[in-house]
Amino acid sequence: MTDFVRLGLGAPILKALDSEGYATPTPIQAQVIPHGLAGRDVLGIAQTGTGKTAAFALPMLERLAARPERAPKGSCRALVLAPTRELAAQIAESFRIYGRNLRMSVAAIFGGVGMGGQIQRLAGGVDIVVATPGRLLDHLQQRTLRLDAVRIFVLDEADRMLDMGFVRDIRRIVPYLPRERQSLFFSATMPSDIGALAGELLKDPVKVEVAPVATTAEKIDQRIIHVDVADKRRVLVELLQGEAKGLTLVFTRTKHGADKVARFVETAGIRVGVIHGNKSQVQRERALADFRSGRGRVLVATDIAARGIDVDGIGHVINFDLPNVPESYVHRIGRTARAGADGRAISLCAGDERAYLRDIERLIRMSIPATDRRQAASSGGHRPAQPRAQDRLEKHGTQRAERRWNRREGHRRGQAPNRGPAGQGTGLAQVGFLAQRS
Repeated sequence: MTDFVRLGLGAPILKALDSEGYATPTPIQAQVIPHGLAGRDVLGIAQTGTGKTAAFALPMLERLAARPERAPKGSCRALVLAPTRELAAQIAESFRIYGRNLRMSVAAIFGGVGMGGQIQRLAGGVDIVVATPGRLLDHLQQRTLRLDAVRIFVLDEADRMLDMGFVRDIRRIVPYLPRERQSLFFSATMPSDIGALAGELLKDPVKVEVAPVATTAEKIDQRIIHVDVADKRRVLVELLQGEAKGLTLVFTRTKHGADKVARFVETAGIRVGVIHGNKSQVQRERALADFRSGRGRVLVATDIAARGIDVDGIGHVINFDLPNVPESYVHRIGRTARAGADGRAISLCAGDERAYLRDIERLIRMSIPATDRRQAASSGGHRPAQPRAQDRLEKHGTQRAERRWNRREGHRRGQAPNRGPAGQGTGLAQVGFLAQRS
């Protein structure tokens, strides 16, 4: 495979890549960069973790550097749209790294923070703006940003935009852009709605597809564990105390579910962070920073983080809830096995999630190996035999976590613990409380 020098990149960018240890371009980079440098529109289809950011960032920086004009006040020369705050911040940081030897200004524009600082940053003109659709529309409507000087437009993670309901916002943004521009469109999957949007935005595009649509990384060891709904939290803690002892990303379907799972994991003595849409930007950045540094080895997130977390060394992704959108499964597990590393993806599947599992397996065109840990399943076949002492230790550990969870949740809801004569919860009250929680 050709190296970065032969792709036509200039010395300042090559020097930055060398300092980052980049030697050989990934397939998406090797195919997209020459077309990007030539000013062609590009339709790129590649799974997450394949190096798409550098594929569009490097030729963009090179083309902007070749025309060192100043961005007009209140405007920008290039625009990148991303679906989440985390991904927008990550892309902006990549531009700063790759362009460290160029005099190029970059601004990340997203919600969750005040607009004052962003308005001040945009007032003098910026070379590259990386934005989420909602906050960008706020600036356009308040006339604190113009897009008439944009020469290069990138839409990243287009299918995620569709999942999050941003396609309408994108169609409202496009009229602000000049007709004469270069457009690059990237997506991991290509449903019909995304194909139609690509047809509206791109002119005679070069199509680059480096992996079959909706395939998962080859080095991800995928596994399904069939469990009862009431048993999910216990199984999760066993996994986190057992094989998943390194950096682990846990996905839930809802914000409320993420908070509940995080509280339960904490009762087992495991430090955990949480990221979802109800968290402030400061809280999300702190949780991600703790996770990236290893201060908190477990991060619980909703799908908002599936495209925005690029952390080296994530060994496990655990789907506490299977996603009801099958494409989200691909993006979730793509957080591990990045840059050629190995990784494991474990999904807990309750009875009411079987239809989601069938949709996922149909999408990725494979049957995921499964084990059964439901109470109704025959004993002995769901996991390797273990020494009795170790079994008792695991059982007692998760039982203690359950008891701490019950007390904590009871106090949080203002409920007094119902104790019997020996200090234990009475049977009927405990069953009722467990039924209410599940």
